[in-house]
Amino acid sequence: MQALADELASLPGRKSADASRTLARLLLLRGIETAESAAQFLSPSLSQLHSPYLMTGMKAAVDRLDAAIERKQGILVYGDYDVDGTTAVVILKTAIELCGGTADFHVPHRIREGYDLRGDVIERAAAAGIRLVISVDAGTRAFAAAESARRAEIDLIITDHHLLGPEGLPHAFAVVNPNQPGCDYPCKSLCGAGIAFKVAQALMERRLPHRDQATLLLSFMKIAAIATIADSVPLVGENRVIASLGLNALRKAVNPGLKALLEVAELGGKGLSSGEVAFRIAPRINAAGRMDVAADVIELFSTKDPTQAHQIAARLDKLNSDRQEEEKRILIAIEQRIADEAGLRDSYCMVIDGEGWHRGVIGITATRIVERYGRPTLVVSRDGEDAHGSGRSIPAFHLLNALESCAPLFSRFGGHAYAVGFSLRSCNLSELRLQLDTYARTQLSLADFEPTLNVDAELPLDAITPDLFETIRKLEPFGAGNPGPAFCATARLSAPVKAVGEKHVRMKLAPGLINGAANGWRRALVHNAVGWRLAERVAEAKLLAGDMLDVAFTLDQNEHAEFGGIELSLRDFKTRAAGSSNDSTSAVSVGS
Repeated sequence: MQALADELASLPGRKSADASRTLARLLLLRGIETAESAAQFLSPSLSQLHSPYLMTGMKAAVDRLDAAIERKQGILVYGDYDVDGTTAVVILKTAIELCGGTADFHVPHRIREGYDLRGDVIERAAAAGIRLVISVDAGTRAFAAAESARRAEIDLIITDHHLLGPEGLPHAFAVVNPNQPGCDYPCKSLCGAGIAFKVAQALMERRLPHRDQATLLLSFMKIAAIATIADSVPLVGENRVIASLGLNALRKAVNPGLKALLEVAELGGKGLSSGEVAFRIAPRINAAGRMDVAADVIELFSTKDPTQAHQIAARLDKLNSDRQEEEKRILIAIEQRIADEAGLRDSYCMVIDGEGWHRGVIGITATRIVERYGRPTLVVSRDGEDAHGSGRSIPAFHLLNALESCAPLFSRFGGHAYAVGFSLRSCNLSELRLQLDTYARTQLSLADFEPTLNVDAELPLDAITPDLFETIRKLEPFGAGNPGPAFCATARLSAPVKAVGEKHVRMKLAPGLINGAANGWRRALVHNAVGWRLAERVAEAKLLAGDMLDVAFTLDQNEHAEFGGIELSLRDFKTRAAGSSNDSTSAVSVGS
């Protein structure tokens, strides 16, 4: 570690020895062991993008798009209704039009049409003169729709990132999916919009060689970054490049729709973090497909009229508020079911159904239940004889494989290890509940349900400095595959805890003494800390000023004009018994 720390200290942007050692440890935990790989990780650039043509099917797809543009053939971009799908439509439709083509689009209605390509939509497109359909974020399991395209003499290009089923791939003119057999593309974890971005990259290189390709790519990366973060793909490799450069480019948003969206989310005119995209931008985009018509998103990013853009953005903001209310209503019902049914509480894979639950919010509701109970969860909305569901999982349980184990029960299903969507007859729900729980018990133990908190390193509070904080920020953007570093330390509560609303608390923490010895003036520093959703825990612990705590935390920046600055975001804590040793021992084990 010291060798890497010494090399890091010599890189541009000089860091202190302590900061260099901390950064070296964090990089090593991420599998980055050399100064060269560290420099690439810390400074993403366009040169780190892979050639699109390394992806199987890319040349055939771009050749066909190029021919369609030359022949002035109608093109239909067929997407999904979530953030990933709608932004992918925007990216590819914009690129086609920029290259001289004409593209219409279709985004299915979540309730009336459901996920994936539909044969009747393709047949209507053929009747309207469309000769080329290209899917984004969908199509990997659309066998019937692919057959409809063949019969209608439409060339179908599938671009997708979802995993294949046991039956393989649909028959199409071209399939662009890095997860298909025989594809050696280096980044397998691109989201649907990321793959649309690669198609756009290849198409623009083909048809716009005279344009500044770097400027073009950065303009498309703004949208691709939102989807990459929202879809929770690992923020490493090419995904890190897209997310990092895209977030930076969002500082100078010029698209009227994008500017309006940032304004309604109260994020205009500032640099964005991955967290702000995930929790303030993405939900507003998602709300269109969850609660109404996802086509609003394409219209938002397509309009050149600032007034219309603001109207659409305001509508998305209102839909997001409606979504929050509906989600809250379903969560209350689920919580009551879990409290009343011991069998549900004890199941290894929870299947929870309700009549008429809004299908647009059951996926995010499943996420909330997994976060709260730590068990794989399927939330199902019954509509008479039919039922539609979404599932979310935990790291130890591959949810798509679980659904494959009882495939005959479904009319359709798909997804990946951590998230799935499906449809089935309502009468099959009892059998689904039984089979999934039986399967889960062969794959999981009770230990898999225990909440775990991995921390990267011990970090005494007196070692937290602006230099260290800025050094750690070089690891951004944080997200799946590159979580924000978590630290542990011993601390002393220096003032009474203050409540923030009903669920949160604020604390003032001073460095804990080690063997009763002070360590210079820094021992007198007091750090502000916020405990999100820790109010109940703090009340149970009956904390008093002067109590010694073991804390796990991340480092954040509070932007408030009066009390802003470095702030500890508490992830967990435990009290130290009176008279216990002051050795710096964490409440959680340090990851390696």
